[in-house]
Amino acid sequence: MPAALTIPEVPILDDQLSRLDAEAIVRWSVNRFGRQLAFACSFGAEDVVVLDLLLQADAGARVFVLDTGRLPQETHDLIHRAGEHYGRGFEFFFPDAQALAELVRSQGTNGFHASIDNRRACCRVRKVEPLARALAGAGAWLTGLRRAQSVTRHGLQVVEHDQDHGGIPKLNPLAGWSEDRVWNYIRGRGLPHSTLHGRGYPSIGCAPCTRAIEPGEEARAGRWWWEAAEHKECGLHFDGGKLVARRAAR
Repeated sequence: MPAALTIPEVPILDDQLSRLDAEAIVRWSVNRFGRQLAFACSFGAEDVVVLDLLLQADAGARVFVLDTGRLPQETHDLIHRAGEHYGRGFEFFFPDAQALAELVRSQGTNGFHASIDNRRACCRVRKVEPLARALAGAGAWLTGLRRAQSVTRHGLQVVEHDQDHGGIPKLNPLAGWSEDRVWNYIRGRGLPHSTLHGRGYPSIGCAPCTRAIEPGEEARAGRWWWEAAEHKECGLHFDGGKLVARRAAR
């Protein structure tokens, strides 16, 4: 088992790794945590980059997908193409069937439009609880989060202490990347990516909760577009208390 990070280590390590490029951060993560490192891959543009960096460092690395049951067909198509590209498969985690049935019974199939509480309840059943199962026993996890994606992510660190998942480190190697840098990497490496990106979708989630954005809108404006920008997180990364703390720290 790799040595766990203590809370006092996190800011020190964040300062050290923030000086490295993303490839070096991913290599460090693989060396430190080995197969205890997990990557939650949504197959958005950023995650395509992290996937490529990770599989260059460890072709057998653990990669899992949270299949919410409402993903666009384009995402499923990309997962298939990525599997062919790398010659390997990926783990899948699905919502608990009983919890999903209760959610649909109580709020209907599209009840998430009715209120923020309803939408968060849907995300909790379809994403948050499956993520908890996926990360059980993991030593650390990688994400494709970037600070420039939205107002909720401006305070993102390269290394974070994830108290919601057993205090394991959460590593964000692309934290400081721009969107142009993401796409330069994808094109330079000839990586498979979602056809939705070419139709105005810089950020892709569940099909009924994602639309194309308008010129000048931020990358995540098309996610839950009926909500205010500060509410646009599903709970995988930040809960309400953390968002308040992040805004207060800026």
